[in-house]
Order: sequence, then structure tokens, then C-alpha cells
Amino acid sequence: QVQLVESGGGAVQSGGSLRLSCAAAGYTYNMGWFRQAPGKEREGVAGISGGGSTEYADSVKGRFTISRDKAKNTLYLQMNSLKPDDTAMYYCAADDRVRVGWLPLTTTYYTYWGQGTQVTVSS
Repeated sequence: QVQLVESGGGAVQSGGSLRLSCAAAGYTYNMGWFRQAPGKEREGVAGISGGGSTEYADSVKGRFTISRDKAKNTLYLQMNSLKPDDTAMYYCAADDRVRVGWLPLTTTYYTYWGQGTQVTVSS
């Protein structure tokens, strides 16, 4: 079992920055960030493999950076140049094994989920 706790969400103005953190308890291999806005499906934002490779949704490329500190077992999402369209509940996700054909931005490739942290960007 893996427990994930997100933090760092909040309200910012357009163009601002936030850094989300996800503290994990238990072994994690692949990890990712997802978001869900009201009335919309959950979508992948960024993923990072156990080997350190990363992938981003087109909508956040160049603005968001995913990273992890394995010693602290913590995942981060640095979000810059935030836009109102980035407003959503952000969720941390993790898996504890190697997956063949892993798709970092696909929800079904993750077993464990956090409770989410709200990000609100005003214009």
C-alpha cells in the first residue's frame, strides 16, 4: 500500500506560480500529476518514471516541471505562467511496479491516488 498526500495548492492570479508537493509513504516507481476541473474528466498533466524520464501534456509544456526527490519520497510539480484554464483539483498518482508500455498521462496506469489539492487561477 502507498499513501499519497498533496500540498501546495492555492489561489493565484494569471501569470503566477505555484509548487505542488506529494509526499509518499511506501515504495513508488512511476508517479504522475493529474487534474480535474468541474464537469470535466480527469486528465494527465505530467508523469515521471522510476528511471527519471518525463512526459507532459501539450497544454502545460514549457510551463510546468515535474520532479522527484527519491530520498524524501516526494513528487513535485512546479507550475509557472499559470492560466485560468489551469484551475482544477490536482491529484498525485503513483504505482509501485514497472509497467510494460507505461503511458504516463493515463489514469489506468496508476494504482494509488492522493486526495487532491485545489489550484485556482484568476484572470
